[in-house]
Parts: sequence; structure tokens; C-alpha cells
Amino acid sequence: MTFGEKTTYARKQKKMTQGDLGKAVGTSGDIIGKYERDEIKPSIDTAAKVADALGVTLDYLVKDAEYQNIDQDALNRLKLIEKLPQEERSHLFATMDAFFAKNKLQALLK
Repeated sequence: MTFGEKTTYARKQKKMTQGDLGKAVGTSGDIIGKYERDEIKPSIDTAAKVADALGVTLDYLVKDAEYQNIDQDALNRLKLIEKLPQEERSHLFATMDAFFAKNKLQALLK
């Protein structure tokens, strides 16, 4: 997908209009429309503002990143996890794995 297609998808997921996104970024809805149609490319600074406004990573918008919907809260928590001692990280990961397994089993039973 192109920058424009990813921007459109993420904006619609957030239930934002082009005008809403334009205001959040400091530009107009018309310019957002041109980005979404891939008529023009934003500067890296503007692309970063678009990513922030949409709650996605810049990497997702400009590259083939796998995780488009990692919000800032999740990113902040990942940074905090990295700072934990290894033993505490292991406990946290074991707890997370238990929740993932439970979710997977529930999905299989449906």
C-alpha cells in the first residue's frame, strides 16, 4: 500500500475527516486529500505529524511496517518493559503469553 492508501485507511479507522486530520496536522483537508490520492508527498516532518495524529507509526505510513495500530500508550509501555530487570520481564512475558494462549483457545472454540 502507498502512503496515501495507508493514511486513508488509518484516518477512516479513527473516524476522522480529511478536514479533521488537516487541522490536527496544521494543514488543510484539501492537502490531506492530495496526500491520500498520492498526488503529492508530505515532508518528513508533516508525515510524522500525520502519523501522530492518526496514532500510527511513521514507519507504518512510509514503509511496509507490520504494525500499523501501535498507539503511543503501547509504545510507551514497551519502552518501560525494556527498562525492567530480566527476571521481571520474564514474569511479565509469561503472564502475557498466558493471556495470548487463552485468547487463541477461545477463538478456536468459536
